[in-house]
Amino acid sequence: MTRVALVSDLPAASAVADYLRRCGLAVDDRVAGADALVVLAEHPDPALLDLAGAGLPTMLAGPTVHSWRLSTGIDQALGLLPGRLTPAHEVRLRPGMAAGTLADRLDDGAVLLNDRVLTVDKVSDDTAVLLTASVGFAEQPIATLRGSIVTLTLGWTPQTLTDPTYCRLVHRLLRLVLGHTDRSPVGVGLLGYGAIGTEHTTAVTAVAGLELAAVCDGNPLRLDAARTASPQARAYSAAEDLLADPGVGLVVVSTPPNTHADWALRALDAGKSVVVEKPFCLTVAEADALIGAAAEANLTLAVYQNRRWDADFLALKRAWRSGMLGEVFHYESFVGGYGHPCNFWHSHEPVSGGAIYDWGSHYLDWALDLLPQAVEWVSATAHKRVWHDVTNADHTRLLIHFADGVEAEFTHSDLAAAAKPKWYVLGTRGALVGSWRSDQAVPADHPAVLDAYAADGSVTRLAVPPSPRHAFHRELADHLLAGAPMSVTPLGSRRNVAVMEAATRSVRHGGRPESLPGS
Repeated sequence: MTRVALVSDLPAASAVADYLRRCGLAVDDRVAGADALVVLAEHPDPALLDLAGAGLPTMLAGPTVHSWRLSTGIDQALGLLPGRLTPAHEVRLRPGMAAGTLADRLDDGAVLLNDRVLTVDKVSDDTAVLLTASVGFAEQPIATLRGSIVTLTLGWTPQTLTDPTYCRLVHRLLRLVLGHTDRSPVGVGLLGYGAIGTEHTTAVTAVAGLELAAVCDGNPLRLDAARTASPQARAYSAAEDLLADPGVGLVVVSTPPNTHADWALRALDAGKSVVVEKPFCLTVAEADALIGAAAEANLTLAVYQNRRWDADFLALKRAWRSGMLGEVFHYESFVGGYGHPCNFWHSHEPVSGGAIYDWGSHYLDWALDLLPQAVEWVSATAHKRVWHDVTNADHTRLLIHFADGVEAEFTHSDLAAAAKPKWYVLGTRGALVGSWRSDQAVPADHPAVLDAYAADGSVTRLAVPPSPRHAFHRELADHLLAGAPMSVTPLGSRRNVAVMEAATRSVRHGGRPESLPGS
């Protein structure tokens, strides 16, 4: 196992160390005998620069270069002449001229951080510029490589150091200076080519390291559509043929929810890694069987929680974790309106799992991502009053009570003539409201308007930058090819299933609080 010495005097740097450990690296602060050195400090020992100059693969991150700007030989060692330091601001990173494969799976819109930038007055000809950012209408080098030293001059604030996007950059740059290369591209097979098939096809085609190898669907019209979209992919009408294809290393299970567990388990048994459409499955027992099978076979198992990267949710999450709301103690979310549910399987409870599983697979995933503390109990109630031609409930309200007293509420309704806000969040220092946009035909498919309310009554409209493109699939490729961790984990998805299963049981018992199954 590669051992990395991470030397830092910044408390938040522990998040970087934890991330690197999740990447499979051994991380401690012992420099002697380390395979690589990461210095992320405001007051680093100058002797560490000598180690870097002696050829030890080294990464100088955050304030380190600025701290050493007056040190003798810093410009010769790094091939950089450090300049001024800017205040913290939004920094959008772009691949530099020498980025090479580092640019694979780095989307311009995704590499967005709020941090200080150390400008550079001069770059030597033999210094490779890997990443840049625009500062004052000039492109400034943010990440560079010279010899065995890579620099990343971002990493000043706790918010940056704890941001998974920043940690991901550190890992990729560290692999570069260590000379580690990605594994071979992975062939992807799509099991089911329904409404989500085009989305997976587009993402797999766009992301380096993933290759669409095969598509399977029992519907000839869907299979024809798949052939038209991806002529190079092999087409199967029988799932067994897809699972037997040696060119498929990962199967995306896009069948109806009540079949997710069965097909995912068959794919794992066939030696394929698996991505399952949401909801993961319908019971904790099914989730445990899948997690166990994947662990035993050392295969990847993930759930396609694509809305984790919705633009408004990312903006809400940034505001929440910035501390502007203080300690959050109450969270509400809502989706719906007044209208007939769809007539597809989404509205048929034996197939979909019910309304709680249909929209809850997204909205409860958001709540549980924001609130990682232990769940004490779940209660839910449901109404069946108007739409009797479908089996899902017309109106459902669910409450999650956490062990620390925090509560999260989710409501889905097809009987809401007046809609509640998409989000209503209360904290000890303020509140946040996410309002549906009235200028969109389908508001649920567009970002909400986010307003933060301070304790003095002032209101701030939050910026909502565009969603990063194909973020889930880029994380998936990084995981499969480079061992990077994913934001969506099997245990996190299991937790969501446990809440939905407990809520369904609560509905049957008239709203009685229920503990999570299998906890």
